[in-house]
Amino acid sequence: MASEIIGALEALEKEKGIKKEYMLDRISQALVAAYKALYKRDTTAAIENVFVNIDEKSGAISMVAVKTIVEEVENPAVEISLMDAEKYSKTPALGDQVRVPVNMKDFGRIATQTAKQVIIQGIREAERTMIAEEFASKEQEIITALVTKVDPRYGSVIVELGGKREHTEAMLPAQEQIAGEVISEGDRIKVFVVEVKAAGKGPQIMLSRTHAGLVKKLFELEVPEIASGIVSITHIAREAGSRTKIAVASQNPDVAPIGACVGPKGGRVAAVVNELKGEKIDIIKYSEDPVQFVAEALSPSDVISVQMLEDNKSCIVVVPDNQLSLAIGKEGQNARLAAKLTGFKIDIKPESAAN
Repeated sequence: MASEIIGALEALEKEKGIKKEYMLDRISQALVAAYKALYKRDTTAAIENVFVNIDEKSGAISMVAVKTIVEEVENPAVEISLMDAEKYSKTPALGDQVRVPVNMKDFGRIATQTAKQVIIQGIREAERTMIAEEFASKEQEIITALVTKVDPRYGSVIVELGGKREHTEAMLPAQEQIAGEVISEGDRIKVFVVEVKAAGKGPQIMLSRTHAGLVKKLFELEVPEIASGIVSITHIAREAGSRTKIAVASQNPDVAPIGACVGPKGGRVAAVVNELKGEKIDIIKYSEDPVQFVAEALSPSDVISVQMLEDNKSCIVVVPDNQLSLAIGKEGQNARLAAKLTGFKIDIKPESAAN
């Protein structure tokens, strides 16, 4: 039986990655819990006086309880009579302590069930810890998920995440899905891991398809120059499902950052747009000059002039009369995203009004 326990623990370590030493410790805790259950009373003191030894190679288990010799036994979990102590000590005396072997065959059904629950709980806790550690390393990254269930009532989606653990599930809430996107069971989608939080029933893996980080990581996958660090995305402003503006810069004067992101025949940016279900993407060149940066951010509109105001938080932009609506955008979206991208409050004026 002992060798079977070791064999089972080694198989558990191989299949699930749960260390044998960890499970041996849980088995020890389970036996102590069974000992406590055996006496059916408050045996808090007993937990500190029970010792379990498990041979890591053979699996042989021995268990002893350190008991105090007393004249009248009130708590048999931690006390022993002088007469009974003679079995374990040649010269027993009141107040002395003796090590009493525990016969685990005495554990009843309740005690055995208690031990079993402790072991099962230990396996679950170990799996939760490993899942949390694995996906915590993937925070702010993209992973591919398999859609296993769609809740038509609340719009949330349950996905199975690829990883070392089988059947690691997480939820993609409705508010973290791209507006208008249709997700069905069996679909494979890319999701952005926003955060991994520890929780009682297992780690909470917070996923999103609306996060600006998803766009950034998609470009890293499609554009080698971004992945290598030659081109960087300095700023992102996104209204998921509709439009995103990204500002890019190059560390190499021979590499055009916008061209690198667009790719040959527009293939790179097209791949990102396709993953985002047709979301429009404006790629602009970053400039440390705020005047130039604001002008670029209002693309595709032409800009005549940018006047920075004294508060250094706002500016007045003049555009040609025939491009005012283009600069502002539908429902103010272009101006709103430009302001979010640059961090400036932008007041757009047509050339005729400015004059």
